[in-house]
Order: sequence, then structure tokens, then C-alpha cells
Amino acid sequence: MDWRLFGSVFVTLVVIMDPPGIVPIFLGLTHKRGPAQMHRLALQATLTALGVIVGFALFGQAILDYLHVSVPALQASGGLLLLIVALELLMGKGTSITGSDDVNVALVPLGTPLIAGPGAIVAVMLFMQQADTTGQLASVALGVLAVHLVLFLAMRFSTGIARVLGTSGITVLTRISGMLLAAIAAQLIGNAVFGFIDLNS
Repeated sequence: MDWRLFGSVFVTLVVIMDPPGIVPIFLGLTHKRGPAQMHRLALQATLTALGVIVGFALFGQAILDYLHVSVPALQASGGLLLLIVALELLMGKGTSITGSDDVNVALVPLGTPLIAGPGAIVAVMLFMQQADTTGQLASVALGVLAVHLVLFLAMRFSTGIARVLGTSGITVLTRISGMLLAAIAAQLIGNAVFGFIDLNS
């Protein structure tokens, strides 16, 4: 085991995937479902994100190369998807999502692109390229698993926050998280623009 690499993977993904920051968005999208459903959605969102991250870690570069898709294009598409979600949260349209049992918000937008977004995907792909030995690969894998465990615990115990805040408090928190999410989306799109410029220069 390369514990330094493990620490680097863990810290990098915690910063990018932001477990505390996902809590208000999770509450905004799921608080009308009830505690039992919220717990199940937390697990489903975590497993969805883990599946996406693992898939891109193993086959991401090959998929992008086959489709002739660049990393900036991945960032831009993720930014646009996040912007749509942010606008729904800001305008209170998230209730139309949470109010329907036919829509599984754990898959989209929670699992991806909110948790397993372009930043996390690219970071894991880069770590996988740097890992040369079995111990380093194990370190990357353990770091990814540890971050997803933290994400699950953050969402799993967000029901206590929901009880404290109440409906009005969650509404305010949802609007604030919508603004922050819009800023993250704008940053992703901006990074994609500069990425396209670098590719063509």
C-alpha cells in the first residue's frame, strides 16, 4: 500500500466531491420522500457514483478516445447538466422532481453529475494513469471507496438536519445550494472553454 497516494486520492476527491456541500442539495431533492426513502436514496446515489467513477477509472480514457471526446467537452457537458439542476433548485422546481416516485433522483442528478461529476472523473483517471504497481492501484481503489463511504454517511445522517430545519429552513437552504451549484457549473464551463483553447493552440 502507498499511503501517501491513498491520502492524495482521498483529500483530492473529498475536496472535489464535497460531502458537506452535497447535504443541502440532497435534502432539497429528497426531503419530501420520508426518512426511509431518503436513506435508500443515499445508498443508491453513493453506489451510482461509485459505479460511474470505477467505470471511468477502468475504461474512461478508452471510451473518450473511441468517441473522440475531449476532457473539456466532458467538463462542458457536466457543467450544463449541473446548471439545469441549479436553476430548478433556485426556481423551486425541485419539488416536481421529488414529488414523483417515478423519478429516481439518486441516479440523476445525485449519483451523476452531482457526486460523480467531470472533476472527480478526470481526477480518478489521472490517478489511475500514475499508478504503476499493484500497491498503488490498491491505494487509489481504497481512496475512492473511503470517499464514497464519507459521502454516504453525510447523506445518510442528513435526515437529522432535515428534522431540525423543517420545511422552511430546507427551502432557504435549497435556494442557497442552487446558487452555489450554479457557480460550480459556471466554473466547469469556464474551465472547459480554456481547455478547448489550449487544445487548439
